[in-house]
Formats: sequence, C-alpha cells, structure tokens
Amino acid sequence: MTMKTILLELARNPDHPEGSSAHGYIFRAPLTPDGMLDKAAVSAHQAECTVRRFWAGQPDEMGHLRHRRNGSWTFHYTGMDSDEDEPIFKFDRHHFVEGEYVSITEHDGVQRTFRVASVK
Repeated sequence: MTMKTILLELARNPDHPEGSSAHGYIFRAPLTPDGMLDKAAVSAHQAECTVRRFWAGQPDEMGHLRHRRNGSWTFHYTGMDSDEDEPIFKFDRHHFVEGEYVSITEHDGVQRTFRVASVK
C-alpha cells in the first residue's frame, strides 16, 4: 500500500474561467501503482484516509474518505450527517495523476470539476 496526498483544485468554470487554487480539496488515500484508489487498503486504513476542503472565504472542513456499501465514494465531514456527504462521480475509476479531472457534488448540490494538481 502506498498512501498518497492528492491536491484537487477547482477547474475552469463560468465563475472561475482560469480555475482556482483557492478552492479545492486535499485528501490522503492509498493508491495502486497506476494511480487508482486501492479499495482494500482504504477499508483497512479508513482513519488515515482524511480530507480537507478549502474554499476561499469559508472555514476549512475536515473529514474522511468513505466507501459506501452501494459502491459509491464520498467525502464525509466531521459534525455533519451522512446525507450531507459529498458524492464523488466514478471515484474508483479515476487515475490520480497530475492533470486528470474529478467531479464532486458539493454541499450546495452543484457538481463541480476539479483538476488533480499534485500527487505526493
């Protein structure tokens, strides 16, 4: 298992035509050698799979990466109910390498696209 720290930054959109490094996520997760989530390792190391959501003008939110029984993935934040989790579209099919894109449905119900800015 190789635990990685992945930085996601807001991709270009109508509100941020150049994208934004002030809006995004930093999360830790075990990845396979080709950059995909290692599902078994996530289950075995759940407490280490953390997330921090940062958004300009708002306090950071801290939580964990969760794999649900139905096969979906979410970011779950401390102090929030499960119905407030942020679902991540086809998270287990993504290769987490710089330049790739990930879609996340945020608290406001809007699905936004984020670019993988770094994997360390």
